[in-house]
Amino acid sequence: MDTSVPSPFVNGETLKMFVGRRVRTVVQVQRNESGVLVVQSTDGHQLTIRGAPGAPEAPHYIEVMGIPDSDQSIRAESWTDFGENFDPVPFNGLCKLASDKYKYLFL
Repeated sequence: MDTSVPSPFVNGETLKMFVGRRVRTVVQVQRNESGVLVVQSTDGHQLTIRGAPGAPEAPHYIEVMGIPDSDQSIRAESWTDFGENFDPVPFNGLCKLASDKYKYLFL
């Protein structure tokens, strides 16, 4: 694992702070529109993911590592299927802590 360039944990709200920088997030797949995934972040924002060929169908959760090209879109570099039984609440809490009070632990 390359630790020289950290990948912050983000949710839909904090994604805008990292446009153009590598991030890590967990989203729930809603649908696939011609190779572009429409997903929901752990805090309820609708996002799009490009470059995730072979990604599972709804309602699977996936972890995505990639570079946001806007506050609502990520260009995926890799993804991991977390299945259908994933609790988004703890991950969303982690994102809040990682972007605020305990930011120094994650960056």
